[in-house]
Amino acid sequence: MARLFLLGFLLLPIIEIALFIKVGQWIGLWPTLALVVGAAVLGVALLRRQGLSVLTQMRSNVSAGKVPGQAIADTMMIGLAAMLLIIPGFFTDAIGLALLLPAVRAMIYKALASRVSVVETSSYRRYGPANDPTIKGPDTIDLDEDDYRPH
Repeated sequence: MARLFLLGFLLLPIIEIALFIKVGQWIGLWPTLALVVGAAVLGVALLRRQGLSVLTQMRSNVSAGKVPGQAIADTMMIGLAAMLLIIPGFFTDAIGLALLLPAVRAMIYKALASRVSVVETSSYRRYGPANDPTIKGPDTIDLDEDDYRPH
């Protein structure tokens, strides 16, 4: 898995440069730059808008007693889409735009949900019974200021 990630990390700039050259040849320099800047502006706007709407959606799910799993996954994928749109390049923009489509997000969620197992945990801490035989004397010790000194 680490090798695959490293390979993708090394290939991404090569793919982006090749796409910049091809798109620049097809539509020219200024339209190419306008597309890249426009995608970055769209990504920033999407990140700003998404932040508050996600919080309200999660609050409503939690207050309704639902686990906001799908909402969290959608939020993460839309946030990833926004970040991919901010990164200059047409390949990352294409992936980012695909992540904005609800059908693509649902397909990814189904694929990931089948591989994830949910484990619920709870903890209980016992502080000891009130009638512990090792505790002797009254429950409260009332000290004056001159009866103790800080270390």
